[in-house]
Amino acid sequence: MQPVKSVSKFLARTTNVIRGDRQARFRLLLVLARWLAPNYRFKWPAMAWWNDETFNAYLDAFEESGGLNTDRRWNLYQLLRLVDGVDGDTAECGVYKGSSSYLICEVSTYAQRARREHFVFDSFEGLSAPDEIDGVYWRRGDLTVAEETARANLIKFENVRFMTGWIPERFEEVANRSFAFVHIDVDLAQPTLDSFGFFYDRLSPGGVIVCDDYGCTTCPGVTAVIDGFLSKRPEKMLALSCGGGFMIKGVRTTTLPSPARADHRASAARGRLPA
Repeated sequence: MQPVKSVSKFLARTTNVIRGDRQARFRLLLVLARWLAPNYRFKWPAMAWWNDETFNAYLDAFEESGGLNTDRRWNLYQLLRLVDGVDGDTAECGVYKGSSSYLICEVSTYAQRARREHFVFDSFEGLSAPDEIDGVYWRRGDLTVAEETARANLIKFENVRFMTGWIPERFEEVANRSFAFVHIDVDLAQPTLDSFGFFYDRLSPGGVIVCDDYGCTTCPGVTAVIDGFLSKRPEKMLALSCGGGFMIKGVRTTTLPSPARADHRASAARGRLPA
């Protein structure tokens, strides 16, 4: 496009924006994005869940309304509905401030099997040192948060059990339990593999494991170790378009070429982009 025509179009759209045309504002955003971030993929802004009052109140409570992970929070919220009648407790590995555990506990209160215990595993000392397979995005100590913060955010739920410590140190304390739903969000390969291996064997038929980091270019090691673990098992991870993935225990899954098999280290090396 010639510069003069491009500027004219930009000015025309800007005029419509001033007049309050919402569609024009979105088109203007697309024009700017093609210049600032040409490879970024927008989606049509007509999602009903964006107006869900209950979910938006939850996002506000955790100061995530303007964050970059609202899609993943919504997907977690919906995936939890799959285990309404599945036996077992719930768990989260990598709790941070407790926003995901809050959703797990909240949905459990409406579930058919509402007497679940929820176990949270986190050192609350941030990440351990990344290995080579993890790329260059993360650093030791990233995502440090005070345990008191997570406890305060989950205080309304009586079924939460804090298993504070480095993964997998305290897993054996729940070795005799079965699980219906497990959320893994530890960002690095080794603790992901430790978590996935332990809970896969204790997942009830129909139970779900969600990994927040699966398929993300900032966490190449996570995808590699999960794909490796499941390579000889009937279940496979279903990659979500917003990042993350899930599997259902006992459900045979078609194997497809994984987008995670691209060289993510090159992407992560370009800078500390938002996870």
